[in-house]
Amino acid sequence: MRYVAEGIHLLLKILVIMGAALAVIPLLILLSGTFMGEMELDQLLFQGADSGARHVVWHMIPLYPTFKNIVELLFDTPEYYVLFWNSVKIVGVVIAGQLVFAVPAAWGLSRSGSRWANLIFGLYMFCMILPFQVTMLSQYIVLNRLNMINTHWAIILPLMFSTFPIFIMYSAFEQIPDSVVEAARLDGAGSFTIFLHMAIPIAKRGIIAAVILGFLEYWNVVEQPVVFLKDKYLWPLSVYLPNVTEGSAGRAFAFALFSCIPSLIVFYVGRGILADGISIGSAED
Repeated sequence: MRYVAEGIHLLLKILVIMGAALAVIPLLILLSGTFMGEMELDQLLFQGADSGARHVVWHMIPLYPTFKNIVELLFDTPEYYVLFWNSVKIVGVVIAGQLVFAVPAAWGLSRSGSRWANLIFGLYMFCMILPFQVTMLSQYIVLNRLNMINTHWAIILPLMFSTFPIFIMYSAFEQIPDSVVEAARLDGAGSFTIFLHMAIPIAKRGIIAAVILGFLEYWNVVEQPVVFLKDKYLWPLSVYLPNVTEGSAGRAFAFALFSCIPSLIVFYVGRGILADGISIGSAED
């Protein structure tokens, strides 16, 4: 039995490594394409298509590496900075709003214990599993009545009151023992003091995990800008991509790579907190 278990463990490890390698391949293609010249990219991408080939033969190491695509993106593409600022503004306001509204809501729902609180939390969970396509029409009607279509608020407000961060924070707050809260009350602490100076520090990993997941989701948001924003200068980075045509493929690769960098940095820096925050099993003493 021990050999069977070791064999299964080895097989699972091999499958995980293969899956990780497959997941990294698109990023490697993106990275190599960024440093390829236009002639090399045109030969790889368009000559096969012109000849009727159904696939593209790609090599990971550029034959003639160049920084031209990055230089053109950073110094000759001013719309990149406009779209980058749009993404920063949307994500920053959404996350700030969630910290203001979602944290107290999650704390209140986790401490209430009433039947109505459980009903509201169940309704939140139901709303969380609904895809955007289901609520798109109703959101559009409401936002249109509020004259918010074609403004960033059409993206910010629905995301600000998303139910997903409440679910993550609720799980973190729920792990705080009632005895700790009662001890704080006996010491004379009020509800707001308990929330601010005890609950938030104890559940900070869950809150930070919700912030990290929120950043990763909202930085890459696609459907809402396409539906609610008509003017391209209002789009975030996740929506806009230069047309991949002969002579411009390199800039498109560079644009896509630089769009991924903030998400990669945030995930790498917060990967430990993210894992701990999602799998909270006990409150800190």
